[in-house]
Amino acid sequence: MFDLTDNIAMVTGGAKGIGKGIAQTLTKAGAKVLVCDIDEDAGQQTANEVNGEFFKLDVTDSEEAEQVVQRILSQHGRIDILAANTGIYPEVMIEDMTEADWDHIQNINLKGLFFTAKPVLKAMKEQNYGRLVLISSITGDITGYPGGSIYGATKAAILGYMRNAAVEYAQYGITVNAIQPGMIGTETLKKELGVLYDKGAEAVPMKRLGEPEDIGAAVNFFSSKEAAYITAQSLVVDGGQILPETPDVIQ
Repeated sequence: MFDLTDNIAMVTGGAKGIGKGIAQTLTKAGAKVLVCDIDEDAGQQTANEVNGEFFKLDVTDSEEAEQVVQRILSQHGRIDILAANTGIYPEVMIEDMTEADWDHIQNINLKGLFFTAKPVLKAMKEQNYGRLVLISSITGDITGYPGGSIYGATKAAILGYMRNAAVEYAQYGITVNAIQPGMIGTETLKKELGVLYDKGAEAVPMKRLGEPEDIGAAVNFFSSKEAAYITAQSLVVDGGQILPETPDVIQ
């Protein structure tokens, strides 16, 4: 089950962290993975590790996004899977927030999704098949933390985009789903929210942070033919983080 042999999979933000985990798990399922990222060195390294290809992509540049998609289509003829993973989560308190802060995070997390998904969905529509998997978060839709208002707003908005895009493209054999990760133990989490990296596992019933491959496994599921009748759904992958009603519940 969940065999993705010969699928062409585009992973944005695929150089490190969750994106790298997605690239690795898609590869294990048989997909040809195209790692897309603004970080050329790390992106090329990940592409080499998964026997894939690297494409430099700044998701905030609509022309570059269009060009990258066209290059992929020219080389491979189709795009079966888009794992839209690019995102940032700097901590910015509301009273310290500037318009530039707001625009920067929105441009990457939300507008970047729009710029990338638009040409991919057009190609999927023409081939009458596709799997668009969006990486949202439990933050914004379910949980929140001080300094996460912009990030949470973008991740909640991704779910709104998902539901409407799913309706728009369902008749063309395209599914649109999302994954809502909890705390995943990446270097970015350590850099941006170090306290969660160091102590976050205490709040998780499983007593560990998630691994990038845990998110990759969920991407494989939504990308599979077995998930053909599932669209506009989000899957929480958090080790039970959102379950306890009070901290005392966790043993």
